[in-house]
Amino acid sequence: MTVVLLSLATFFSTLIGGLVALRFRDRLHYLLSFTAGVLLGVVSFEVLPELFELGQEHAANPMRAMVALVVGFLAFHGMEKFLLIHHAHESRYATHRHPQVGVFSALALVGHSVMDGVGIGLAFQVSPAVGVAVAIAVIAHDFSDGLNTMGLMLAHGNPTRRSVVMLALDALAPVAGAASTLLFELPPEMLMLYLGFFAGFLLYIGVSDILPEAHSSAPPGKSLQLIVLTALGAGFMYVIAQSGL
Repeated sequence: MTVVLLSLATFFSTLIGGLVALRFRDRLHYLLSFTAGVLLGVVSFEVLPELFELGQEHAANPMRAMVALVVGFLAFHGMEKFLLIHHAHESRYATHRHPQVGVFSALALVGHSVMDGVGIGLAFQVSPAVGVAVAIAVIAHDFSDGLNTMGLMLAHGNPTRRSVVMLALDALAPVAGAASTLLFELPPEMLMLYLGFFAGFLLYIGVSDILPEAHSSAPPGKSLQLIVLTALGAGFMYVIAQSGL
């Protein structure tokens, strides 16, 4: 039940992100900076320590999970470069409006949102603490996903109604992904590999996607404020990890 409730939070986070994209895009750099710190904190203070603990508990080699982390990082790097046109680069395509490109890119985001939900569900199979931490990370970055989906659709000339439909699909995707994990359970070794892969994904989203986007969209002279917000986001997750929530 907790898995489903937290995945519903991702639904609203994605919707709010998409709606905010229509009105307040000039002020998002602050929130994005904090979000990047949250993702960094989840990987550093929750997922990786749990991976090493699982390895010790089940006499499994954690190096495999670290390899999965690198694979996850590179896989999503490749997906973004070759399959997605990120909304931070919309100006480059401003004179080339192809609605189908926006639709295909948004569908790719829907696919990775399904994986977000699977990540939440499998994290709960490790422990409630890891599940909550991963859910916080997904909720935070699904706000950015909502921004991306709406931005991609509108930037490529899609009507508002179609853009809202794609936003709704992206919002429902993590709920479906989380619900699917109620139907199966992975052995500890497979959980370690998946968490490693998902950690690579979160690390990529935080440091190679959201953080550069925050700085590129910020007015001059705001770098120090954004760095402080990123540190606060990571610190927030450190406090949660230390409190055992």
